[in-house]
Amino acid sequence: QVQLVESGGGLVQPGGSLRLSCAASGSIFGIDDMGWYRQAPGKSRELVATISTNGSTKHADSVKGRFTISRDDATNTVYLQMNSLQAEDTAVYSCNADSRRVFGVEFWGKGTLVIVLS
Repeated sequence: QVQLVESGGGLVQPGGSLRLSCAASGSIFGIDDMGWYRQAPGKSRELVATISTNGSTKHADSVKGRFTISRDDATNTVYLQMNSLQAEDTAVYSCNADSRRVFGVEFWGKGTLVIVLS
């Protein structure tokens, strides 16, 4: 099993920045890609960014140039640096660990709320 705990959400003015953190614990050897997803009120969950074990990253078009995903393997933590935040970035941001290859499942954190004031 893998446990994921997110932190770093909050209220921010448009144009501001936040950094989200996702600390992984447990059977982390079974994790391949990790990622951040978000779900805005009344909308479906969408992919924000992913990072592979070799550090390769993918970012959704809506956040390219503004958000950056990174990982610190020494602390088993994945970060999402969010700059130039806009009202449409308001959502619950959840951390994901893809362990389908080893455990056959994906793991999710409980999420952290980001509100960009408008």
